[in-house]
Amino acid sequence: MGNGPAVTAFLVGAVVSLATSWLLVTRLERIGERFGLSEALLGLAAALAADTPEITASVTALSNHERTVGAGVVLGSNVFNLAALLGLGAVVAGTIVLHRRVVLLGGAVAVLVALVCLAAVTGALPVGAALGLVLVVLVPYILVLGAHRGLSTLLSLPPRWSAWIDAAVVEEEQELEEAIAPRRGRPLDIAVAAVALVVVVTASVAMERGASVLGRRHHVAEILVGGLVLAAVTSLPNAVAAVYLAAKGRGAATWSTALNSNTLNVVVGLLIPGAILGLARPTAPGNLIAAWCLGLTVLTVILAYAGRGLRRWAGTVVILAYAGFVAALLALA
Repeated sequence: MGNGPAVTAFLVGAVVSLATSWLLVTRLERIGERFGLSEALLGLAAALAADTPEITASVTALSNHERTVGAGVVLGSNVFNLAALLGLGAVVAGTIVLHRRVVLLGGAVAVLVALVCLAAVTGALPVGAALGLVLVVLVPYILVLGAHRGLSTLLSLPPRWSAWIDAAVVEEEQELEEAIAPRRGRPLDIAVAAVALVVVVTASVAMERGASVLGRRHHVAEILVGGLVLAAVTSLPNAVAAVYLAAKGRGAATWSTALNSNTLNVVVGLLIPGAILGLARPTAPGNLIAAWCLGLTVLTVILAYAGRGLRRWAGTVVILAYAGFVAALLALA
């Protein structure tokens, strides 16, 4: 593939995948509404649909033995999400107001997933074991979002814990109900979602192949192609949506979009394909990006909990931390 076709594949693939992912998100929300999913589960489904470009780019890279690119897309996207969705969202909106229970519920899952991901990327934990540990956390979390009523019976939790989780999910759903508010889906929406999924996947494959070819031809390190270029481009739809929600005062929806997107990126875009295809050998840049992802996740959760949300100054701190990440990665690559 020459320079011209590679540039075309990257640009056209990026535009088509990102534009069509919005169509996929809206149709999945309608389908979820048709089947009576809770607002929290609708938000999770929407996050997964919006993550399709980065997940597809990561899986494509891993299947083509470009494992550094694959890991870079997922982890770089997660760092970018924290800066663009939450940091920039707080700066634009002035503040993202959050209930502390909402911060802890989503934040605890995000931190644990980022920690296990770091262990897998650095080789401290086999990828299969890492996937198993993440699922131990993620499956109960999904059950909590989908069936928080009567949770003490479902998961055999103490009544006080169950009441706390019930309250956290209710507070999150109050925000998501207004932020999502899809109309009831029709059979046509299922067909549209299927076609949109095919288009997004195909375009994302073309985008990843074009970026990888250009990177090799111009001697750009794989970790930069995945961790900076593809990570930022594939995360733009989530960033635009989150800034819009933050500006409208939908704090919990912004928080949920960012953290759930990061969790799903790791599970579906890295650990599952990594368990099948393998992950890249540990490298200094790869370890840096995984460690930065964990560190920025912890920092964001602490700032949000302490301030009952993210103020403009806290958003600026998160953005500056991302700038530091870019500088450190460029220095190591």
